[in-house]
Amino acid sequence: MIDFHCHLDLYPEPAKVVAEVAKRGMYVLAVTTTPRAFEGNLRFVGSNRRIRVAVGLHPELVGERHAEVGLVCAALLRTRYVGEVGLDGSPQHWGTFATQRNVLRTIFKACCDQGGRVISLHSRMAVQAVLDEIEQAGPIGTPVMHWFGGTPDEMVRASGLGCWFSVGPAMLNSKKGRLLAAGMPRDRVLPETDGPFGQSRGKPLTPWDCELVIPILADLWDMPLSAVEALMSDNLRRLVI
Repeated sequence: MIDFHCHLDLYPEPAKVVAEVAKRGMYVLAVTTTPRAFEGNLRFVGSNRRIRVAVGLHPELVGERHAEVGLVCAALLRTRYVGEVGLDGSPQHWGTFATQRNVLRTIFKACCDQGGRVISLHSRMAVQAVLDEIEQAGPIGTPVMHWFGGTPDEMVRASGLGCWFSVGPAMLNSKKGRLLAAGMPRDRVLPETDGPFGQSRGKPLTPWDCELVIPILADLWDMPLSAVEALMSDNLRRLVI
């Protein structure tokens, strides 16, 4: 099982979640909202090689913590993964949008300077702006559009820019989400949960709920379950090795 975008440290009892992830032999990308959280995640994940920790600075927090962008860039020497970063154009965060853009540009430049990274990207109500930044930044590595909510045309543009997509049960619970997933490049899709923020039936998703993605993709893509499972494993192998 694969969960390519999960906030492990934000569950009420993260140690229990980490232990269950290890028991199930899952691969998890643990995204973080601040570089200080990155340090904490490294400590509680320990030597579990199937959990990779990404360094992040969530756009919702940029207004108050933009000065920490230097810590994000410094942490790139210790991880191949960046996330959660990006832009948020929703009304409550529009006042910090210019600062968000500057922070993202700084992170992208650092990724370029370090030879590229795998970057899990937030783009709520800002897909076009995020794609503009990817296009202008140069060889940042591999952008992964987390919980993509753009238009079909924006999805085509993202694909043309080399983006991957991580899709979860909450995204696929909507008609729009399923329509987008149906048209995504299948060799650049991975499961996610966005737990504990992602929810199903009013309850936070756990990393192992990523298995809910497989039957939905099998239906959308008209593929056997086993073929989708094998494809997800192949995609992960190509991305992280």
